[in-house]
Amino acid sequence: MAAVSMRSRSRSMELSPEEERILIRDIALAAEANSKEGDIFYLLTQRWWQHWIDYVNQDQPNNPNDASFVSEHYDSAGSSTLKRPAGIDNSDLIYDAASADTNSGIDIHDTLLEGRDYVLLPQEVWNQLHTWYGGGPTLPRKVISSGLSQTEMAVEVYPLRLQLLVMPKGDRSIIRISKKETIAELHRRACDIFDLSMEQVCIWDYYGRRKHALMNDMDKTLDDANIQMDQDILVEVLNPVNGTTLGRSTSSVRYNGSLEKEGASVLVEPSKSSLSIAGGLSATKGASRSYSVELIQSQGLIARELDTPYGTIGVSTRGSSCGLTGLQNLGNTCFMNSAIQCLVHTPEFARYFREDYHQEINWQNPLGMVGELALAFGELLRKLWAPGRTPVAPRPFKTKLARFAPQFSGYNQHDSQELLAFLLDGLHEDLNRVKHKPYIKSRDADGRPDEDVADEYWANHIARNDSIIVDVCQGQYKSTLVCPICNKVSVTFDPFMYLSLPLQSTTTRTMTVTVFTCDGSALPSACTVTVPKQGRCRDLIQMLSNASSVKHTEKLLLVEIQHHMVQRFLEDPLISLSTIKDDDHLAAFKVPKLANTKYLQLIHRRREQGNSDSQITSGWKPYGTPLVLPISCDDEIIGGNILMMVHKMLSPMLRTKSLERTKISGVMSATEGSDPSVDLCSGEACTDSVVSNSANKDITSSKPVSSLELPLQLVGENNTCTDLWVGVEKAIRLASSSTSILIYVDWSQKFLEKYDTHYLENLPEVFKYGPVTKKARTEPLSLYTCLEAFLREEPLVPEDMWYCPQCKERRQASKKLDLWRLPEVLVIHLKRFSYSRSMKHKLETFVDFPIHDFDLTNYVASKKNARRQLYELYALTNHIGGMGSGHYTAHIKLLDENRWYSFDDSCVSPINEEEVKSGAAYVLFYRRVATEDADASC
Repeated sequence: MAAVSMRSRSRSMELSPEEERILIRDIALAAEANSKEGDIFYLLTQRWWQHWIDYVNQDQPNNPNDASFVSEHYDSAGSSTLKRPAGIDNSDLIYDAASADTNSGIDIHDTLLEGRDYVLLPQEVWNQLHTWYGGGPTLPRKVISSGLSQTEMAVEVYPLRLQLLVMPKGDRSIIRISKKETIAELHRRACDIFDLSMEQVCIWDYYGRRKHALMNDMDKTLDDANIQMDQDILVEVLNPVNGTTLGRSTSSVRYNGSLEKEGASVLVEPSKSSLSIAGGLSATKGASRSYSVELIQSQGLIARELDTPYGTIGVSTRGSSCGLTGLQNLGNTCFMNSAIQCLVHTPEFARYFREDYHQEINWQNPLGMVGELALAFGELLRKLWAPGRTPVAPRPFKTKLARFAPQFSGYNQHDSQELLAFLLDGLHEDLNRVKHKPYIKSRDADGRPDEDVADEYWANHIARNDSIIVDVCQGQYKSTLVCPICNKVSVTFDPFMYLSLPLQSTTTRTMTVTVFTCDGSALPSACTVTVPKQGRCRDLIQMLSNASSVKHTEKLLLVEIQHHMVQRFLEDPLISLSTIKDDDHLAAFKVPKLANTKYLQLIHRRREQGNSDSQITSGWKPYGTPLVLPISCDDEIIGGNILMMVHKMLSPMLRTKSLERTKISGVMSATEGSDPSVDLCSGEACTDSVVSNSANKDITSSKPVSSLELPLQLVGENNTCTDLWVGVEKAIRLASSSTSILIYVDWSQKFLEKYDTHYLENLPEVFKYGPVTKKARTEPLSLYTCLEAFLREEPLVPEDMWYCPQCKERRQASKKLDLWRLPEVLVIHLKRFSYSRSMKHKLETFVDFPIHDFDLTNYVASKKNARRQLYELYALTNHIGGMGSGHYTAHIKLLDENRWYSFDDSCVSPINEEEVKSGAAYVLFYRRVATEDADASC
């Protein structure tokens, strides 16, 4: 009643749409600024949220600069006649609207996507909207820590769903519990559901229907215990009375005190042959009903014939609809579905797993998954090739996958190619026919014929690795390394499972560097140049020198900037440009050519917003771009010398022209008549950044004037700071091991008003990704060009340097790859995604790949079997959209029908061959074409 009266009072206030929008925006900004682990977010249906967004924005102009919380969701199609939304209705997010009479025990659909089906609102925002509009049901979710470092915050939309099995009686119950809850909480929940006491039970991780581990560490979280979605938990009752458990029997599922009518809640009495489903299937939606059947089958409670090698599936005949079964999306699992469909439609795999492959499972391989991954994949493949078109829910397979590859657990989007690589490697180890791998030491070529060395390497590989995956997917390439110092040549022949081809169609690269002058002659300016993609720092410096008109008496000093500090000096001209990432920040300083110099690093600091100038020095925070100046070590380094150099370098940033003739210190009046080069603020070019000894003598003759006394702090040993203005006449002593001098310049508000420092604040990235231009889209890139780029000789990156056996040193050798032995099925990965420290980027490049007659004859270095190497495309995965909200599909050719189909999760539809090629193509699957002169061993 209190809530109703509150809503009535709120509505009686008659807030306008604009007032609602502003209030929600302010609440949201305040809530998100203080979000932390343990906070509560609420699911709200996207349909209702969009209605409200349109309602509150209907009178707003289409202002692209409006950065309010709601404007980013606003569709300008809003009408001024939009009515106020009705009460919140989240029923489309949950399985059973009839059970929404309480705020707990409500299960949402497994396939919901944020941004498409729902939005997540901070608790304060939900409370305000619920106060105004009412409705529900309320769907709270908690913020938890995630990621490898456990420092990332994420909303746990899908808590763990676990089935509790009570033994010896056989009662069952399905619960939802956060993976961040402790084992103690799981004990408490289990005892509450089955009316047991903590002393009566032992709880086991019952993965795979085997006692995997006793869960007795009460402080450990379920996440730490590697408990996965939809797995079994065994509740073992101690000291049963008269052969029965000490708990009660139940015909429903209890979750936080409420009854849950989910079709997946299966209760089985061992003494009965019948099957009962709590709540009844008629009360559930279709998705829940499908899951119930899938869960029952996966637990072996019906259809025991599924345990036989062939089950009821059999081998399909020509002309049937077998192989056209979709996979249900369990929630962002399109990445998995697309990869699986390509594998199960690989004819060699389809034939192998539909026969009795169990005898080849390697149960003892420590590198495998004790056969469980192969069994799960084989069972899923048989279901997909069974007669009928009902989509299959790959829940058992996903559970097994998450067990052995936790990186693919949960319901986040992942990389389809990374999953594919894991599956191929995992299936190989599970099906490796070699039970005891011999130790074989590979020998270098040492001038022997390549054919002999390649055969030796391949025989050694097969002696340790022999499986259906090797038979079908593995090839061999030749790797040649050349030492840049002694010219030692090393040749090896390594196996490959797939080829990852780069998409760059050119051999050049565009790089942007900000150029600074040390003599105060010009403002900083960004300079963009084109350099060889596999070039070195000398190439970049040369191009920058030409573009920025560096004098013959000057040179460019190149540095990398990170976190407002100098990360490294790029002085070695042989440093490979491949070590410089696109999101790095580079600066180049025009410095005089001097011998025996040290570098002065000028680090800018300012106070954080809200702090006053009376704050202690420790309150200053670095910002902007540090400046670097050279100082000659041949002369005595005087404090006043450094002051003059700093003011000279900063002089172009003075805001007011009237300040240009202001005397910075007594040194100016003493020197400006005799040496025009020390006119720091004139804006004219100076011939030398290093002040002469004669000027140093003048420095000692007078005291500084306070008009432009920038506070400069010299950082000494143990990070102690000394005011340079105090020691303006004193010589600075540096440790002989020190290569640079560190100076802090503290920018108070007074000096920020005199200098325009924005030139120092926004250092551009080496390369800023922008939207793909029309021109780029209309220029297709040939797959052959990508292959040539992959095989091109290039230097190794420094972190992968090669140990030269002749030099006995690590060398940055050049590496050349050649294809030597091609597999029956050639998998090609197009490297569309690039990852760096602060961003992820996707290349939308359209690759023109052949569907028929992919001819690799001229790319195979081995001439032993100089026959034609032709391949034909039969499957591919596609990635549509951006990094955060993309979607995976598959295009597959059913060879029996000679027809292409689109596999989009549950939906399977025929397509024309012309539709196969698109800019979304990601992983390509080719089969060798049998020709009259083809040699299968090649």
